[in-house]
Amino acid sequence: MPGKGTAFLKETEYDLIRGCMAGDRHSQSALYARLAPVMMGVCLRYAKSREEAEEVLQEGFVKVFTCIHQYKSEGPFAGWVRKIMVNCALQRIRSQMRQAPVVSLSEYTTSREPVVEGSAESQLSSKELMKLVMALPPAYKMIFNLYVFEGYKHGEIAAMLGISEGTSKSNLSDARVFLQKLLKKNKILAR
Repeated sequence: MPGKGTAFLKETEYDLIRGCMAGDRHSQSALYARLAPVMMGVCLRYAKSREEAEEVLQEGFVKVFTCIHQYKSEGPFAGWVRKIMVNCALQRIRSQMRQAPVVSLSEYTTSREPVVEGSAESQLSSKELMKLVMALPPAYKMIFNLYVFEGYKHGEIAAMLGISEGTSKSNLSDARVFLQKLLKKNKILAR
C-alpha cells in the first residue's frame, strides 16, 4: 500500500523499495542496476580514482540496503540515495585527511586572482570540468563538489565538515581560482 508521499515514486520503484525492505535479492539487484550509473558519477566527483569511487559506491549501497527502512517516501528516492553516497564519500575523505600529514592549502595558490565574470565551471563541458575538479586539492574538491554539484549552502557545508562558514566560502573561492589556473595552464580558457 503506498503511503503518504509515495506520489514521488514510480510504482515499479516503490515495489523495488518494498522488496529491498523485505531483503529480496532480486529487488536489490534491480534497484542497484537502476541507480548505480548515476551514483557512480556522484562518487567519482569525490574520489581520487575510479577504484576508490567504486569502493564508495559499494559502501554506499550497503548502507542503502541496510538503512532502507529509514526512507520515509517524503521525496525522491534517488535523492535519498545520493545523500548516502555523498556522506560515504565524505567519511572516506575525513578518514584520509586524519591519516595524511597536515598541509597548508595556501601552497596551492601563490596569489589570489579575481574570479572573472562567467565562472570557469560554466565554460566547460561536464567531462572537462570533472577532469579539472579531480585535480583539485582534497579540501577544495570537497567544498566545490558540495556547493556546486550538491547544492549545499555554506552554512550546511560548515556544519557537515566541522569548519567555519568563512572557511567554506574561502575554500570555494580558492577552488575557483585554482580551476582557473588549471584552465589557463591547459589553454582551455582563451585569454
